[in-house]
Amino acid sequence: MQYENIILQVEDGIATITFNRPKTLNALNGDLLKELSQALDEIVADENIRVLIFTGAGEKAFMAGADITELAAFNALEAKHFSEAGHALLNKLQMLPIPVIAAVNGFALGGGCEIALACDFIYASENAMLGLPEINLGFIPGFGGTQRLPRLINKNLAKEMIFTGKMIPAIEAHTMGMVNKVCSPEQLMDEVIRTAQTMASKGRVALRAAKQAVNNGMSVDLATGCNLETDAFALCMASPDAKEGTSAFLEKRKPDFKGSLQT
Repeated sequence: MQYENIILQVEDGIATITFNRPKTLNALNGDLLKELSQALDEIVADENIRVLIFTGAGEKAFMAGADITELAAFNALEAKHFSEAGHALLNKLQMLPIPVIAAVNGFALGGGCEIALACDFIYASENAMLGLPEINLGFIPGFGGTQRLPRLINKNLAKEMIFTGKMIPAIEAHTMGMVNKVCSPEQLMDEVIRTAQTMASKGRVALRAAKQAVNNGMSVDLATGCNLETDAFALCMASPDAKEGTSAFLEKRKPDFKGSLQT
């Protein structure tokens, strides 16, 4: 499918979605939201895709927030519908059965930061800046920023970022635990692709189970989470990938995971 606001590329089981509105620093609008949702559906339908990467076109921005010209015209009901559409999209993103990496190559502000937070983890370039500056415009984050950021980093640090609207450099975000790795701008995509290739080489069933166990376990008590893990472990062991992985280990060879979700 052809898109106007994003670029979707797939190579060797790794999909890359590039936000492609560089003249507006890849600002988020309603059309881009719809295209992202369609692209995620396309990715889920393709069992050959093992990992998804997000990045931004140009050298300045991953995504510098919502398109303010569109946002300024909203009444309360339109704002609610826009926020609901954003939450639906990021919930769909978070529930993808494959790992998702945000390759933050510049400004990741507002909705851009919220998209990155909904990914499984973030790699950022040394010149990246992250933040939730909505308070400076008289409103608050509307795509889950007030919920995902405090769950990822210290609650009080998250409050400070949200209440002040300040942007933080990638190295500070790394210290907070918001960013996994900081790279030079030239090396960012190489590092992201290297990690994506490592994950893509693993069994699809195990990747899916691991992601679901971590995400679902975060919202329950430890005992319930451990029960979720037990069930997921048992289902993994019934998969062809587990049989291949254990056989390969015993035979001292590299496993050849087929990626099938069939048990």
